[in-house]
Amino acid sequence: METGLRKKLITITKIAISAVLIYFIFTKVDFKEVVQILKRTKPLYLLLSILFFTASKILAAIRLNLYFHELGIRLTQKSNLKLYLLGMFYNLFLPGGIGGDAYKGYLIKKEFQVGTKKAVAVLVLDRLSGMLLLFMYACILGLLLNNPWLNSYNVPIGLLGILSIVVFWILNKRFFNYVLPVFWKSVALSALVQLAQLICVYFILHSLSIQLNTIAYLFIFLLSSIVSVLPLTIGGIGSREVTFFYGATLLALDANTSISISMVFFLITALVSLFGIVYHFKKVKLKTVV
Repeated sequence: METGLRKKLITITKIAISAVLIYFIFTKVDFKEVVQILKRTKPLYLLLSILFFTASKILAAIRLNLYFHELGIRLTQKSNLKLYLLGMFYNLFLPGGIGGDAYKGYLIKKEFQVGTKKAVAVLVLDRLSGMLLLFMYACILGLLLNNPWLNSYNVPIGLLGILSIVVFWILNKRFFNYVLPVFWKSVALSALVQLAQLICVYFILHSLSIQLNTIAYLFIFLLSSIVSVLPLTIGGIGSREVTFFYGATLLALDANTSISISMVFFLITALVSLFGIVYHFKKVKLKTVV
């Protein structure tokens, strides 16, 4: 099958899955109630959530640049941030064309003649580093939750949290030894990235006047973030909402409120990502540290 046709089929499949999941959510929740919840949004807390989401993306861009520097690609933080923002725009708004990660890999390979495998590897490692901390924070919040079902698995959850970072370190040492020197720095930055996003969601909760079950909603958010990373839908649309819905059901939370949180987070993501359109029309010039 030709590459172009395969990409089109993958895109169509992702759009179809997103559409089915969104339709499913529409049949399960009262969207009039969701709209009423959204109408009560408090602007100040919403602004704070946008600021912390933006901070999380700046930190994520710095993390990726750590890997680039280890490959000898010493991008300035400014040009790397522009490239990262453009990647966010492509991932969310141009899924049928060039994916954000694919474009970053292509441009880095073209500009700096770095090996394709290494360029792809650091982009994958960047994603995995983020997922590692999502999982670890989810384990921590899972232990803090006062839930009879989860509490019965406290020991396995704690062990899995510890084991995950050990396994990730072994994988780095075994297969990606050339970026091992920045392993702990990247993990530390990932911890800050996900912490900033948790604070973002914390302020979303306050913007929607949600003051109960904070830990439970943050726990569901972390699970939804892990699921949304999987390349099954367009920009995580549908998969995040379904995770919020079932998470709310399992933890005896209000499904309408849960979906409202997911929708606000997506809108913030879309708003920040939209700024990347500037660098779609004004090509990013990749400058390096002198």
